[in-house]
Amino acid sequence: MAHRYLTPARDQQFLLPVSMREWLDEGHLAWFVIDVVAQLDCSQLHKRHPNDGPGRPAYDPEMMCALLIYEYASGVRSSRRIEAACRTDAAFRVICGGLVPDHATIARFIVNQEQALEKLFVQGLRLCHAAGLLDLSVLALDGTKMAADAALDQNRSAEWIRRQIQALMAETVTSEQVEAPAPNPLEGFEGLEPVAEISTPSGRLARLKAALAVIEAQEAKHKAEAQTKAKAAFEEAEQGRKLRGRKPNDPAARLARAQADLAAARQRATAKQARRQASNGREQQLEDPADDAVKEAEAQLAAAHKAAAEQPAKPSQANITDPDSRIMKTQKSWLQGYNAQAIVNKHQIVLATTVSQDANDLELYQPMLDELKQTLADAGIPAELIELMLADAGYCSEENLTAPGPDRLIATQKDHKQRRAARELGTTTGPPPEDATPLEAMEHRLRTTDGAAAYAHRGHLIEPVFGDRKENRGYRAFRRRGLSAATSEWAFMHLVGNLTKLYRHQRGACA
Repeated sequence: MAHRYLTPARDQQFLLPVSMREWLDEGHLAWFVIDVVAQLDCSQLHKRHPNDGPGRPAYDPEMMCALLIYEYASGVRSSRRIEAACRTDAAFRVICGGLVPDHATIARFIVNQEQALEKLFVQGLRLCHAAGLLDLSVLALDGTKMAADAALDQNRSAEWIRRQIQALMAETVTSEQVEAPAPNPLEGFEGLEPVAEISTPSGRLARLKAALAVIEAQEAKHKAEAQTKAKAAFEEAEQGRKLRGRKPNDPAARLARAQADLAAARQRATAKQARRQASNGREQQLEDPADDAVKEAEAQLAAAHKAAAEQPAKPSQANITDPDSRIMKTQKSWLQGYNAQAIVNKHQIVLATTVSQDANDLELYQPMLDELKQTLADAGIPAELIELMLADAGYCSEENLTAPGPDRLIATQKDHKQRRAARELGTTTGPPPEDATPLEAMEHRLRTTDGAAAYAHRGHLIEPVFGDRKENRGYRAFRRRGLSAATSEWAFMHLVGNLTKLYRHQRGACA
């Protein structure tokens, strides 16, 4: 007995033209993206294209923008995979209307429209605000390490870079003497410069010079900081006060610290001898004091001299692939990348973003607060509506605790230590003591019932956002090199995340 199946009629001829409206459901994300882009002000995207001119017309920038938003929402960022999807995927074909931009065109669009795409983030916030998703009652700030498009083992010292620069310059001079200058092969192909910048000796030379400039700037900064600290140490030593705090790891800085400690010890010993002399009423020639504190300081100075001679300071390094990137410490290992910051609200809408070269979050609280105020002002939202800011212990400093701005709860130690301290020390009530330091006042607030309950929301707000970007969408590294490109892509990632939240919110409201 023959089986009965529903079989595909692949050779069936359509009697009527096929409509793309029938390819996707009415509530599909692709239709939402197309409608959203139609509401955005994309005038900045059109500035690179004149009304008419020689050559083939460019692809519609709004179509390209919708294509980028949809592919980021789908976790697809490879320009070659996007080109392939425009041939085979129904959603991509609907967005492009059957057009198939090649991968080079897609890559050049991202490069050329870097700033315009970044500015769309504010317009996305306006759409979320109109939908009622921009609650500013409780905000959470945090950062995550994002890898750069550069290898960790490509960090080189200034000496190595200078040798490579000399070799490349010699190669360039020899080539110019042998061959006549050739015409520029990129003339008329704007947007291909990044490819040439990577593949030609002159491009490598530019990146090596940029890396050398980074090292020289770092060395100048470290030298200035060391001089400032040494000056402060000797000023304290003149008063007989020994510096407190952890000894520096750098041999040169440790030597300067030991010299200041010895001067302070001698000053204290001399003052002690003078007081003793005055109490006895005798006038005698003061001799160099040799008490135990001075002997100990002399021994430490000798050890510092020996360490500085045996272990010279480690030379500064910079990455020759992406000079803007820095070595970052993560929970599991080290990576070459950036410190990406974000502020979110209780609906997990990202309100402000930035990318920093600072591995530590401590200096980023105020810049992120300023970025938030500027972003809200650009979106037409009053920053005065912010009621409470939440941040982890990485942002805890007296300056951040007392800086002007909205009310804040900043953890004074790691979250698990914070919870353990609350269990061991118990809860507090009422306002902090009047004589409490800013750190003690914050510890008091975090141990109150209301303070602990409010701070507990921090992880629920910000951590799922980073988890979604990294785990669900695969955004673990930036695709382009340089701080400017990373900042633009980080903002675009969160524009897409915010629009995805808006899409789900609208679908839930219609359900």
